[in-house]
Formats: sequence, structure tokens, C-alpha cells
Amino acid sequence: MSAVATTAEEILAAEVNPRRRLLGRIAVGAWALALLVYCIRIGIPFDRAGQTLWILGGFVAVAVGRPWRRMVLVLRDWAAFLVILYVYDYSRGAARLLGSTVQVAGPIAWDKALFAGTVPTTWLQQHYYDASRIHWYDTAASLIYITHFVLPWAIAGVLYVRNRTLWFKWARALVTLSFSALIVFMLMPAAPPWYAANIAHLLPPVERISTRGLDPIGLRMANQLVQQGRAVANDVAAIPSLHTAFAVMTALFFFSLVPKRHRWWLRPLLVAYPFAMLAALVYSGEHYVVDGIAGALFAVATFYGLRTFDRYRERGRMAGDEGSQRLEPAAAPADP
Repeated sequence: MSAVATTAEEILAAEVNPRRRLLGRIAVGAWALALLVYCIRIGIPFDRAGQTLWILGGFVAVAVGRPWRRMVLVLRDWAAFLVILYVYDYSRGAARLLGSTVQVAGPIAWDKALFAGTVPTTWLQQHYYDASRIHWYDTAASLIYITHFVLPWAIAGVLYVRNRTLWFKWARALVTLSFSALIVFMLMPAAPPWYAANIAHLLPPVERISTRGLDPIGLRMANQLVQQGRAVANDVAAIPSLHTAFAVMTALFFFSLVPKRHRWWLRPLLVAYPFAMLAALVYSGEHYVVDGIAGALFAVATFYGLRTFDRYRERGRMAGDEGSQRLEPAAAPADP
């Protein structure tokens, strides 16, 4: 490999001598130990700022002992990605200022049409919610719910280390999903079940219980961070459900990438994940079933739309290369 790497992949794959490689492993080990201690003593970081600092810290550790341009590349890539997500966070809260009519009765009617006059959220809470006791399925629902705040970014971190091209496609899918959903939040704000029940009084009482199952397993800090995030979130951004959309995108993105020896268990898990997420959301009062259906459709459209775009661009590039080759002058015949 050239001493002067010119592409991103060459920079990331740049070889280092054994002494520097050992120094890098020590740095990664120190970072992992610090993160483990933090999670044990304080809790898993669910807030965007905390996750950002730990992710960037991890990449700084990985870059130790490697060419300085690797560090510049990492910071450039992730700074752009995270700035876009921060813009989305603040834009989502500002969507309430547009004054569009909030859809409250509509989602109720749509769920009733799907379930023979029954709203699944109210039925599930009437049959399974117990205010005096936290059951195992409450904890399971809470754990599934909070994967939305951790899994996409953990996937991004792993992909960046293993395959930067896949990382870019994953980051692009998340950003596209987020901002396409934001447009709908602005044009057609929609209330979730807990809002319709406790503020609009169009449903029987619905408790917002998405994180109540975390305290018994020692994730009290995670519960508090999610509650803090709700204070600045948009309460009427239920359609489409981004929790469901991200879960469906995870399944679509990785279904074909699963190694053959793991397909027997990983593929069923990928397929089950979006359904488990939607069940947790509906039971906990966060979303209607129609919200999840809309989120799934957004994810499918985003995934196949981006894939079609990539294939179209690749065909255009290949056609351009063929055209350039045809325009090159033929080689002069060799002298006899």
C-alpha cells in the first residue's frame, strides 16, 4: 500500500506497525472498560449527547496508533451524520409550531376498522396492565422499546469499523427515514393513544407504560433519560411510527447479509423484531397499529427506493465508463 493513502478506504485500512497496533488495542480496551464502568454505575447512555460522546470516544481509541488522517476521516464522517440527526431532533420539536390540525379521532377509527370495533391499546391494557405489579412482559416490552434508542447507533458503529460503504448506506437510510417522517409530522400531526385517552378523552384511560419495566432490572437511569427526552419531544408525531420504521429497516437491511451458518436463527429474529416492537408500542400506549403500518411502509419505500437509486446510478456510471473506452483512440500497430 502506498505511504500516502488517497481514498477513505485506504485511510481506514492503512497498515500500522506491531507496536502502534498494540497501543491501539490498549486504547480500545481502556475505552471499553470505561464504558462498562459507566453503564454499571450510571446506566446505558440513551441520550443523543451521551451516545455521541461515547461513539466518538470509541473511534478515537480505534484510531490511536494509526495515521492521523484516519482520525480526520472519522471525525468528518460522524460529525456530518450527527449534525444531521441533531437538526432532525430540533426540527421535530418545532413541527408543533406550524399549527396544523392534530389527528386524534382518525387513528382511533382506523384501528377500530382493522379490529372489528376494538382499539388494541385499550384492550391490551384492560386485560394485561396491572398498576400494582410489573409483570415479565412489561419488562420485555420496555426492553424492546428502548432498543430504538440504542440499536441503530450501535449498528452504525459496528458497520463503520467493518465496512464503511455499508455504514454510509445505513446512515443514509436512517436520515432519509427521519426526515421523510418529519414532513408528515408537520403536515399531518397525529396523537398517540395515551394522548387521545388522557388529554382528548376520546378513549378509556390509557397509561403510558413503555419504560415502567426498566426499574426492576436496574435500568432506572434509562427510564429517567427517556422521560427527560419526552419533555422536549413532539407529542403529536405518531404517524408514521419511527420505532416501527427503524425496526423494519433493520430487518430489511440485514436479511440478505446474514451469514449462511446463522440464517436459521438470525433471520427469524430479524422478521420477529418489527412485530415485537409494534406489539410493545401498542400495549404501552405509544402508538396505534395503523401508526406502525405507516412506519413499515415508510421503511419499505425508503429501503427499495434507495436501492433502486443506487442501481440506477451504478448503471449510469458503467455506461459512462463504456462510452469513455469507445472514445479512446485505438493503439498504434507495433512496428514490424
